[in-house]
Amino acid sequence: MSATGRIAVGLRKLGLQAQADKADRLAAYLELIAKWNRVTNLTAMPDPEQAVALHLMDSLSVHPFVTGRRILDVGSGAGLPGIPLALLMPDKDFILLDSNGKKTRFMTQAVMTLQLENVTVLQQRIEDCTEMFDQVISRAFASLADFRRLCLPRLSPGGSLLAMAGPTGAAQVGSPGQATVHPLSVPGLDRQRYLIVIPSGAGP
Repeated sequence: MSATGRIAVGLRKLGLQAQADKADRLAAYLELIAKWNRVTNLTAMPDPEQAVALHLMDSLSVHPFVTGRRILDVGSGAGLPGIPLALLMPDKDFILLDSNGKKTRFMTQAVMTLQLENVTVLQQRIEDCTEMFDQVISRAFASLADFRRLCLPRLSPGGSLLAMAGPTGAAQVGSPGQATVHPLSVPGLDRQRYLIVIPSGAGP
């Protein structure tokens, strides 16, 4: 099966069958990552079948929780999860932030290639960011504590942090606490993934 076909199947399993017409553009994005990855270390790039699950389906599995109007993807790297989400959510604005120039150049190229009008790329450290957002999402922060400390101040009232994590990251959530942990179902991925949701009123 082609990458486009695998993506269409994954979209249906995520309940996004109405977005199946975006499969071609998602496949083109994955091909662009693979092309740049040959000369620039953007992200882990397994074989094409695994890449659909690891990068695209993993990113899109959080779609029910992306409810804000203006979303910051911090430490976006190759544009994950921001670019796949932006493709499927043209009514929302996504800001992709990374301090690495090679990665922001790739994301800028990807945004142009995919003709995404709802995406802005910023080469910046989160510590230097002064804007406010409805939600901040990341799948790259190693420490949940650092994510909370650095990103809670960037939330508008009523906003939330969305931390994508594996079992180790989910285990960092203390109990009791204001954070909630949601198991994610990622088509084609043989490992458990979670989303940690932290409201704007939570302590650092």
